[in-house]
Amino acid sequence: MRYIDDNLKDKTILITGGAGFIGSNLAFYFQNNHPDAKVVVLDSFRSGEKLSNGNLKSFGHFKNLIGFRGEIISGDINDKDLLLDLEVNYRFDYIFHEAAISDTTAQEQDLMIRTNVNAYKDLLDLAIKHNANMIYASSAATYGNAASPQKVGVEAPQNVYGFSKLCMDNLSREYIKKSNIGIVGLRYFNVYGPREYFKNSTASMVLQFGLQLLSGKNPRLFESSDKILRDFIYIEDVIAANIKAMNPKESGIYNVGTGKARSFQDIVDILQRELETTLSCEYIENPFIGSYQFHTEADIASTKEALGYEPKFEMEDAIKAYVNEIRRVYEQEVK
Repeated sequence: MRYIDDNLKDKTILITGGAGFIGSNLAFYFQNNHPDAKVVVLDSFRSGEKLSNGNLKSFGHFKNLIGFRGEIISGDINDKDLLLDLEVNYRFDYIFHEAAISDTTAQEQDLMIRTNVNAYKDLLDLAIKHNANMIYASSAATYGNAASPQKVGVEAPQNVYGFSKLCMDNLSREYIKKSNIGIVGLRYFNVYGPREYFKNSTASMVLQFGLQLLSGKNPRLFESSDKILRDFIYIEDVIAANIKAMNPKESGIYNVGTGKARSFQDIVDILQRELETTLSCEYIENPFIGSYQFHTEADIASTKEALGYEPKFEMEDAIKAYVNEIRRVYEQEVK
């Protein structure tokens, strides 16, 4: 489904982190809906290099781009020579910046700030030189344990990832004051949908529960999971928000969620219904009480106003649309 009228003919679009979850979905959106646009994907791709917590440094995977016909560049946004090459040899009209150290449990504060904040500044400078509108991934992690509904301007990050994204937002506000390009930060809440499998253990609980059920395993939830609520948002709504942000009424930082909190128990119940399983849930003690978000819900009033954004997918509809892909992932990647 196309979310803007412009066919983007002769426009050039850069997607950083384009082999990741959201980036690859953006790449295919443009290919399928705006075939006259030139799309350049930049990603560091996975190399086996790991962070100190044992998780991969990069989740980008070639399988997310099978069928993509645009240009693909393997490279690191921290590479100044690469950024100079992009500045000199390309002329971008839009930059979608999804690349980041996105692991919320990463302990490498220096790498997190260098990659998420300093490299973003370099990309903002590139955007200004090209007169390209910038749409970038912020995060609901900026809110930490702030009370629901989470509202832009009330942040309390609890980890360096959330802090780095808040730094990006603060930097953006300074650039908005002094530049004429559009700059939009999108604070994603709990995103789920196709092409997330290669996020490994950081993939959504929708996918993880679905794979557990297909494997015949009893889904394991924390005790009182019917009272642990999150704003879960389907990837199609996230793509719509990104596209709407290409030409915003006003630059700024905006929440991207549904505005409705749903429980982890809801996820399992809906999956069981769609997958036609009847496995008993196992409830375990929550070891994170005291440092765990029990309720997130995006205030999306300003997002609707500035971007014309309106979430379309209720969780029931989204999971129904997603289950065939979950089955495919189980058959081809897990089984």
